[in-house]
Amino acid sequence: MSELFELYMSERETSWRMNQSNLMVQEFIVVGFPGIQDRSNKNILFGVLLVVYLCIILGNLLITIAFLTDHTMHTPMYTLIFSLALLDMMSSTTTVPKFLDVLGSDSGVISITACFIQMFLYGILKTTEAFLLGLMAYDRYLAICKPLHYFIITNNNLILKLIIGCWAIAFILVVPRMTVTVRLPFCGKNKLVHFFCDHSSVIYLACGSNIIGNYAGISAGVSIVLGPLLFIVYSYVRILMSVFKIESSHGRLKALSTCSSHLMVICVSYLVGGSAYIASSFSRSSADVDIMGALIQNVMPPLINPIIYCLKTKEMQARIVKLIKMKNTFN
Repeated sequence: MSELFELYMSERETSWRMNQSNLMVQEFIVVGFPGIQDRSNKNILFGVLLVVYLCIILGNLLITIAFLTDHTMHTPMYTLIFSLALLDMMSSTTTVPKFLDVLGSDSGVISITACFIQMFLYGILKTTEAFLLGLMAYDRYLAICKPLHYFIITNNNLILKLIIGCWAIAFILVVPRMTVTVRLPFCGKNKLVHFFCDHSSVIYLACGSNIIGNYAGISAGVSIVLGPLLFIVYSYVRILMSVFKIESSHGRLKALSTCSSHLMVICVSYLVGGSAYIASSFSRSSADVDIMGALIQNVMPPLINPIIYCLKTKEMQARIVKLIKMKNTFN
């Protein structure tokens, strides 16, 4: 009897595990904008987003080529601009092409593994970019507050090490959050109401209590936003204190002009991100409005950053014009 009972229980356990396995989600469906599901509106959004994405790639690629082909630009400031351009291209490429596929083919299916990879890459790239903006503020602080010692204190090797440090910090902050998320059980719900695998949208689909995932996401998000922002504010307070000590108005304007492009990039990044957060948190907006805010936050800074650096940085502007003239000559 005992043997029969053990066999019965073993079969029950096997059956239960098979049922659980069948219930586990193997793929998600990226819904995109819930209110934009008709073909005509999808085509319009597809066309606009495709043009924006191509402009992002072209603009940042020009900066990348300009830096790589001109050794006179291999200075700490331009190394940081080059790194930002690479991050902008990679972060946009992580999310936009898949969403274009969703819009163009009406197939929003993404495997759970691919979704986690997209979420991980996006988190790493955006976190690195946030800390890179803080590093750029430190570079401007040294250039204005310690101009005579600038090239003694900093050099390309040091900047490269600090950039690697930004990547390392990003891994430290993102990996624990991803570890918690990957271990969550996903069963039943599989419609992702977003345009990519955003962390908050993915953990919403998890079965049972996901309070640990929420806390992990919030903790990492606060560190990613406040850490670099506080450092940027501190750096620019010191910069302004030094600028106000300059007696001539011409000298003050010249000092401020050296960090104007970085200030504009900071404003675009944090104002767009802050506006999207406020719209989603404190307004009774629809899911479409929230997702549009996230999409703008995703594509607007990478689109505008190359324009800012081309317009505000004479060396970069001259090099890009030269590259365009060379291309026309070969054609």
